[in-house]
Amino acid sequence: MKQLLIILLAVVTFPFIGNAQARKKADKDTNNWRYEIEAVQQGVAGTYLIKVWSYSKKPDVAIEQAKKNAVHGIIFRGYAGKDRVPGQSPLTNNPNLQDEKADFFDAFFADGGKYMKFVSLTNDGAVAAEDRMKVGKEYKIGVLISVRKEDLRKDLENAGIIKGLSAGF
Repeated sequence: MKQLLIILLAVVTFPFIGNAQARKKADKDTNNWRYEIEAVQQGVAGTYLIKVWSYSKKPDVAIEQAKKNAVHGIIFRGYAGKDRVPGQSPLTNNPNLQDEKADFFDAFFADGGKYMKFVSLTNDGAVAAEDRMKVGKEYKIGVLISVRKEDLRKDLENAGIIKGLSAGF
């Protein structure tokens, strides 16, 4: 009976250990900010509709990390235009802002962090076959994401992270 209980406990806890390790790896990948952003189309007022390409050994992890990558890209990188969709500059021009405000951004980009308020998957996480590629030992997954850029900007301005558009006048 005792052996059966130990085996049952091991079977129940093993998936959680594996999932925790995958999450740690995903967080490490996110901290390296390995992603690409491309314009898809004009979003409704105050939003950007973009495709974010994220990398991970597990496709479902890449899909989840794409949300963080999208918000990070809007804040720090911006993206180039494509076809008749204009590119966008990042919300900040300070390349050291993430390091300077590390306490804020660590909490902001934590799992379930505040970044989630500004992002949504436009296709409920479904990935088209052409947006799922095997690259070496990992996957490159393209996910369509809508980012509420105006709300994000206002939140960062209110927190004192970036300057308001009228601050220079």
